[in-house]
Amino acid sequence: MFFDGAANFKGVGIGAVLVSEIGQHYPISAKLSFPCTNNMAEYEACIFGLKLAIDMNVQELVVIGDSDLLVHRVLGEWATKNTKILPYLYYVQELMNRFTKIEFKHVPRIQNEFADALDTLSSMIQHPDKNFIDPIPVGIHNQPAYCAHVEEETDGNPWFHDIKEYLAKGE
Repeated sequence: MFFDGAANFKGVGIGAVLVSEIGQHYPISAKLSFPCTNNMAEYEACIFGLKLAIDMNVQELVVIGDSDLLVHRVLGEWATKNTKILPYLYYVQELMNRFTKIEFKHVPRIQNEFADALDTLSSMIQHPDKNFIDPIPVGIHNQPAYCAHVEEETDGNPWFHDIKEYLAKGE
């Protein structure tokens, strides 16, 4: 599971992506309608993803994020006395108990692009007082759009026939 949170001048967004063993991606994101710091947004995103994994009955999970602070605190390597962060930390630790195996890893931001894009998009969107926005489909195109529009040749030969003849015969 990848997670990320973003707090900027437009708002706060969180995103998480669960990736199955066969490579299926399950992205989720949300815009937060309450003020919070960037660190709080990171915890919100992590919790959001952990809850999705629990709802999907995942038993073993690798949690990957670009928040060095969050990962080291959750692993117990760094301490915090911040009263705004402690409840988040305790809640993450409580959710960790729902898994038979859980591991946390820190990665550079460049390796967390999908979750980063989700949180940035969520933070930037300005929408009315709706609680839900229809999902945004993200597809993969393997060729430029103009390749899909090739007119059929009237002489029955493929479109490249004239080019091939020119290259072969110079005519």
